[in-house]
Amino acid sequence: MTGSMVSLKSLARIALPLALAAGLGACATPFKADVSRFATTLPAPQGQTFAVVADDPKLVGGLEFALYADLVAQQMEQLGYARASSAEAANLLVRFDYGVDNGRERVRTDLGGGGFGDPFWGPWGRFGGFGYGRGWAYGFYDPFLGGPNVRSYTIYTSGIDVKIDNATSGQRLFEGKAEAVSRSNRLPALVPNLVEAVFTDFPGNSGETLRITIREDEKSVRRAD
Repeated sequence: MTGSMVSLKSLARIALPLALAAGLGACATPFKADVSRFATTLPAPQGQTFAVVADDPKLVGGLEFALYADLVAQQMEQLGYARASSAEAANLLVRFDYGVDNGRERVRTDLGGGGFGDPFWGPWGRFGGFGYGRGWAYGFYDPFLGGPNVRSYTIYTSGIDVKIDNATSGQRLFEGKAEAVSRSNRLPALVPNLVEAVFTDFPGNSGETLRITIREDEKSVRRAD
């Protein structure tokens, strides 16, 4: 009897953390990105080669850029294009840029039993478009709000730009941008999702902006309705 009780206790110690982990995974917040794309005469894959190059000269030769550029290259290969041995030998030049802003303060106040919100700027505050730290309009903050039901934290806007040019003529064939707002500024965690979002249903409808949701628990990407 004692042995059975010990076994049950041991099993409980193992099962409880696993159950908690499963519950947290099921409740994981999906990654959402706003994606806009513009395309002209991007050729269907027929053996064309490509090279991913830095759109910002300051990123050239960087190890971090190389890591993210490889993610873009993998997406291009899945579409049917082939990696060129060098940028000079490529038929297509994929210009890539990424970044995250410096963050802005977000204040949530208790509205009296109705949860938290910001009566001035809505649930996320007011912020501008993604611009790698340029021209931000910061969210509302009032140091006199005070009290036990006020919470403050920082949110960040991250984003990537992908541009595809004909290497011979220089003609721009595709432009895509993905932006996301989150409480993390860790690019190694953000950029893979942004890259996946911008290549979802590639090349998309020119001039359309849509919300792409990436569900980590399902390991899939889908278009939001």
